[in-house]
Amino acid sequence: MRILILANNDVGLYKFRKELIQELIRQGNRVIVSLPDGELIPDIRKLGVKVILTDVDRRGINPLTDLKLLMRYFRMAVTLKPNLVITYTIKPNVYGGMVSRFLHIPYAENITGLGTTFQTENLVKKLVCFLYKVSSKCAKVVFFENEENKQIFLDNHLIREEQACRLNGAGVNLDEYPYMEYPGENEPIRFLFIGRVMKEKGVDELFEAARRIKKEYPDVLFDIVGPMEDEYSSVITKLEEDGIITYYGYQKDVRPFIARCHCFVLPSWHEGMANTLLEAGAMGRPLITSRIHGCMEAVVDGESGYLAEKGNEESLIQKFHNFFELERDEQENMGRKSRKYIEQFFDKVEIVNDTIGALK
Repeated sequence: MRILILANNDVGLYKFRKELIQELIRQGNRVIVSLPDGELIPDIRKLGVKVILTDVDRRGINPLTDLKLLMRYFRMAVTLKPNLVITYTIKPNVYGGMVSRFLHIPYAENITGLGTTFQTENLVKKLVCFLYKVSSKCAKVVFFENEENKQIFLDNHLIREEQACRLNGAGVNLDEYPYMEYPGENEPIRFLFIGRVMKEKGVDELFEAARRIKKEYPDVLFDIVGPMEDEYSSVITKLEEDGIITYYGYQKDVRPFIARCHCFVLPSWHEGMANTLLEAGAMGRPLITSRIHGCMEAVVDGESGYLAEKGNEESLIQKFHNFFELERDEQENMGRKSRKYIEQFFDKVEIVNDTIGALK
């Protein structure tokens, strides 16, 4: 079969979907990938796929720009004549779905998160719902990474029950993210956040919690890894000057940062399935995260980590205190339970098999 994959980002596709692509190729399929240019395009090509560079305005809502993307997908589908189209994220889902529906090509959509759009009843949400209802109508399967996102689509009548398939996120490669020994007894406690520095990731609560924790425990360290939104530039600079955090920017390989931390923190407001939680848990680190779908599935509260209330700074600080109250061997044991839980429910091999089973 010729399989066309439409995506909006090279990093997400390579990091979280390369095993699926490899398995599709191993089964004798020809895979073509359409996505914007990026630093991981050479790595994607090495998987054995053909890459078509396609600009996708991830955040903009310019009708002319989106129309150009729609027509680009249409010409691509007419030329390549794929037997199956797989789409990831909103614009590939919507416009790739519309094209596939119009041309009667079997297609599968992946809802990797709903973002802020579905949080407020406004014109934008109504527009997105309308577009998804049109694009998803003939999809053979619509994949979801958590139960809440799936239920939102069903409640808004965007898809039918028989179209929906929930997976445990993209899973995690347990060989690439092996269990790592816990940091030494005499090392200061180090918390780690990995993600885009933006409001919806809960960084405002995290930064204020870090300020207050540092007053009580001056030796505690907070590492921040990931790109930042422009409006946080001065905030990050001030936090570093005050000795509250250490900011490392975007890192291609986050494993050394996970290996040296004692606990991973993600106070996000919404997620499809937080891959960073799965990676940190796989490497044997306790997790502190939000009690929301897309995060809480990765944690057994009180055993492999702690769940804080979304957007609640006091709740987050309490979970830090809960962690401090543990003896070092109890912290390490919490990390071991985290690894075991991820092994049980988020093994990439199982999720790839489930995905291909649903596609078939």
